[in-house]
Amino acid sequence: MQKSMKNSFISPTKGVLSTKKMISEIADFVDEEPASFYRLVIGTDSQERRANGTSEVNYVTAIVIHRKGKGARYFWRNERKNGKTPVLRDKIYTETLMSLEIAQEIVPELRQAVTPAKYDLEIHIDVGPLGPTREMIREVVGMVSGNGFTAKTKPESWGASTVADKHA
Repeated sequence: MQKSMKNSFISPTKGVLSTKKMISEIADFVDEEPASFYRLVIGTDSQERRANGTSEVNYVTAIVIHRKGKGARYFWRNERKNGKTPVLRDKIYTETLMSLEIAQEIVPELRQAVTPAKYDLEIHIDVGPLGPTREMIREVVGMVSGNGFTAKTKPESWGASTVADKHA
């Protein structure tokens, strides 16, 4: 069984938005200061919860539009999956794939609303050189790069490790 917000995003200030409305909000934010340069960040994190002998993993994907040096707006959505607790490797792969899926879903529409010359697109992956995920860095960075996106890992992957984690 899955509980999902697959076709909508939550804005802390605007509430629940469709994908199309979220892209419109991103475009409006960029239009407020068209001379600025932006980073569009997509990152996913997850948390496991156990209740009554069952496990549920809540995957949260955050999309952040960051006006360098002048603030940001973010949007998030979650997908809950019940079942067996995934091993760390599977969890990291799932997080990375979810970020890639959202990037592939929104980038074509976003490019119609905001010229790609206005922003860098980054996929933030919740792996780093100091923890149990250090052995996976090359693999997941390769997945992201192979799909044509720039990958960032800890400590630069704040989109996943801070923003998405806040709602996981």
